[in-house]
Amino acid sequence: MSRTRIRSTPVDAACAAAVDLAREAAEVIARPGEVGEHLGFDNEGDRVVTHYFECLDRAYQGWRWAITVARASRARNVTVSETVLLPGAGALLAPRWVPWNERLRPGDLGVGDLLPVEADDDRLVPGYTATDDETDRQAVFEPGIGRARVLSPVGRDLAAHRWRAGEPGPDAPIAHAAPAQCSTCGFYWPLAGALGHAFGVCTNEYAPDDGRVVAVDHGCGAHSEATTVPSMVTEPAPPILDDMGYDLMDQS
Repeated sequence: MSRTRIRSTPVDAACAAAVDLAREAAEVIARPGEVGEHLGFDNEGDRVVTHYFECLDRAYQGWRWAITVARASRARNVTVSETVLLPGAGALLAPRWVPWNERLRPGDLGVGDLLPVEADDDRLVPGYTATDDETDRQAVFEPGIGRARVLSPVGRDLAAHRWRAGEPGPDAPIAHAAPAQCSTCGFYWPLAGALGHAFGVCTNEYAPDDGRVVAVDHGCGAHSEATTVPSMVTEPAPPILDDMGYDLMDQS
């Protein structure tokens, strides 16, 4: 068994000395005054060297101009092979690319937009999969038996946490100022299934959450039992009579 030897390529003297040629190539692609001092070079292979220059553009801090020069075999002249701007140590880089379906946020979907659902979405399970007794009851008593996929326990829990932490939850400022919670309101319509234990829909057209999902311990000022409200009409103050003094009147 023989050990593989790695042959180190000697640095080509002509390519290493072609600093001015590399600087001229960098100044061709850069704007005036953006090519700084020479930072050194790397030996890329047989008669191939890459020279580095400081980038003075304030938008590319930490970057450097990389100019690769080469010399053909038995040739005297050095030519430019490649010019590029590369990031160095501590360079300001763009954030990691994120696929479009991971960049979406609630509210981004507009009229006419389509949002494909991944085949392995954790929030959904096949409609024929029995996960618990509650799912069986939903399949019997709720519409939508023919759906290909239904909400999974993971998707149900994600929705419950999201609703309770948002405006429909118990920590909203309007819920703290409410006279009572939604579970005691006549306009509160509970959801079916497992989510019905904690959420319902508001049916009061004057409430700010009309037609929206609200938590049982949410609330607002349009509660059905909020009948004792202070009058909006201010009662006039009684007149003040001064019966201690008197006025002299002319009887004629």
